[in-house]
Amino acid sequence: MKHLLLSLLFATASFAATIPEAAKVGQFFAGCQAYSFRMYNVFEAIDKTAQCGGKTIEFYPGQKFSTAKPDAKWDHNATPEMIDEVMKHLEAKGLTAVGYGVVKLGQDDASNRKIFEFCKKLGIGVIVTEPDVTALDKIEALVKEFDIKMAIHNHPKRPLDRAYMFWDPNYVLDLVKNRDPRMGSCADVGHWVRSGLNPVDCIKILKGRIFDSHMKDLTAFGDVKAHDLPFGTGKSDIPAILAEYAAQGYPGPLHCEYEHNWETSVPEITQCLDFVRNWKPAK
Repeated sequence: MKHLLLSLLFATASFAATIPEAAKVGQFFAGCQAYSFRMYNVFEAIDKTAQCGGKTIEFYPGQKFSTAKPDAKWDHNATPEMIDEVMKHLEAKGLTAVGYGVVKLGQDDASNRKIFEFCKKLGIGVIVTEPDVTALDKIEALVKEFDIKMAIHNHPKRPLDRAYMFWDPNYVLDLVKNRDPRMGSCADVGHWVRSGLNPVDCIKILKGRIFDSHMKDLTAFGDVKAHDLPFGTGKSDIPAILAEYAAQGYPGPLHCEYEHNWETSVPEITQCLDFVRNWKPAK
């Protein structure tokens, strides 16, 4: 048990060390899930993340690439030239790419490897996935080979699909607890709220295995139709979530994933990141 705890602490520390200190927003590495800007191309998503005050970004597969290449998509099939363009734009805007997902990892060895290779080229340390659980041995081998973390994402509970279990933090923990310490969770706190779960309780269950967090503050608790609000104004209890992350020594990344007012959300996302920047633990 002691060895496992030390391994978990090392895994968190080694990942944190790959993110520059300048990527902190207040006490946490923080920025945006590019899906917040899905109406725009990846360069515009980078621009808007920086405009909102974010310092990190998590890409997702399938975003439009650029106005110059209207038919091209940004994902793990990108050409070396596309990757170089994006990396230069990240540097120009002072952003660090730290995550990629939600992307499928499964039984296809070649497809899995392409995803890991893409992330390695970009310096991305976390692949966010809802994996084929029968392929975890294969995924674990790549995690070890590339030294890139795998983080299992949770969507809301599906009452008509009892086979879908990633919403349950205990299920996710059972999948990873006896595996490499780089196998863990992407904690989507908003989807836990939609599932009627207290995010703080879920974070406590997954302590030491959270490598990324999709942050949402929602209009209602236990309602799959609830929509995003600026942090601190909804039902997710963002202050308590930040307090638990701080208590666990989790430095982020925290990614605002704002799925409302798609084309006019910059002021609201700015409020979210300002909330993180100005948050301080209660004395």
